[in-house]
Amino acid sequence: MSVKEKYEKYVITNFVARIEPVEVESAEGVIVKDKNGREYLDCFSGIAVTNAGHRNPKVLKAAKEQMDKYVHVCTYVYYVEPVADLAEKLAEVTPGKLEKSFFGNSGAEANEGAMRIAKKYTKKNEFIALRASFHGRTIGTLSITGNYARKRGGGPFLSGIAFAPTPYCYRCPFGKSYPNCNLECAKAVEDVFRFDTSDNVAAFIAEPVMGEGGIIPPPDEYFKEVKSILERHGSLFIADEVQSGFGRTGKLFAIEHYKVEPDIMTMAKGIADGFPISAFITRKEIADAFEVGDHLSTFGGNPVSAKAALANLEVMLMDKLPEKASEVGRYLIDKLNELKERYSLIGDVRGKGLMVGIELILDKNKTPASDVAGKIRHRALEEGLLIGKGGIYGNVIRFQPPLIITKTEIDEALSILDKVLDEFKGEYRE
Repeated sequence: MSVKEKYEKYVITNFVARIEPVEVESAEGVIVKDKNGREYLDCFSGIAVTNAGHRNPKVLKAAKEQMDKYVHVCTYVYYVEPVADLAEKLAEVTPGKLEKSFFGNSGAEANEGAMRIAKKYTKKNEFIALRASFHGRTIGTLSITGNYARKRGGGPFLSGIAFAPTPYCYRCPFGKSYPNCNLECAKAVEDVFRFDTSDNVAAFIAEPVMGEGGIIPPPDEYFKEVKSILERHGSLFIADEVQSGFGRTGKLFAIEHYKVEPDIMTMAKGIADGFPISAFITRKEIADAFEVGDHLSTFGGNPVSAKAALANLEVMLMDKLPEKASEVGRYLIDKLNELKERYSLIGDVRGKGLMVGIELILDKNKTPASDVAGKIRHRALEEGLLIGKGGIYGNVIRFQPPLIITKTEIDEALSILDKVLDEFKGEYRE
């Protein structure tokens, strides 16, 4: 029985819209190779995970060294050196006064923990999130996800959740254009407090750059305005850096672009270059709100993953991967804007660093080209290019390659994309 046949018979995958998948044999750097020896240029990084490249040798070496010592002892029952070292390092590299970390296994677990401690510290029980957001697939994180396509059939969800307008400049919910918009999307958070909550909000949670929603970077002043509203109401700010963190946007953490200090920050995906681990980090006084029995994760902060995360951070900082992502990302966006001039299908190009979205439209009314986006992704795969597709309307092509990608490799990827776009240019209706 082939791998494909085993997947179809034994693995639950019907929750994703599948294109013909690659049967992966190996991966190295920015290249994924299938069992037939064909190579693919990976511009999706396993959903923004392998930021330092597939099988980064320093990360692998650190993990192997730890495996020769021990793999698991439960890091919340015993003192484990790699976990202590990782927590210390995160306190050093994260913004402001963030100091104490809790380790888990996934982004959803990190966000659940952040919600839990926000409620414990503030003694409040409501949350505000953003429309078009995505924070995970547990009941708690789906409750704060602003996308019915992700939530459909999963309820009942948590009560006490309100949603603020998406800071989505290309499709401004107020019909305005940045910067002449009076930052209505941020100011609207005050109205959400007033009309959609009982003013008992523990925290506002947002991705500094929205990922699944369609690679949406808010206006530069957005988070400063929102933070001032939160402070007036005694509510915390949780920055969900699960997808945008670890160099992805050209800063080590995307919130650094906005010069705002979160009260709690969550992270996963790129934290250990593919090894499973997540964390949330917060100030000491917030962390100390947890009491005995409040929270635990059996596998949280696995020492092998923690050691890999430490090595990954070392690679990030020594090789200046955030800076490289910033430089190559600007190059990528410039080249994509050149394609935008040639293809009316491309309605918008946006992003930060190497977290870039290409929104496809069918006409001047910005009708989402959802089906076309899926076909383009499939044709790109046939041509040897791995890209993502997402967005609240399913019409955004996602470029999120390993941060080690070169401009030459970007050119190769865009050559394929150019060829594929040319095949579908007739889908746009003048």
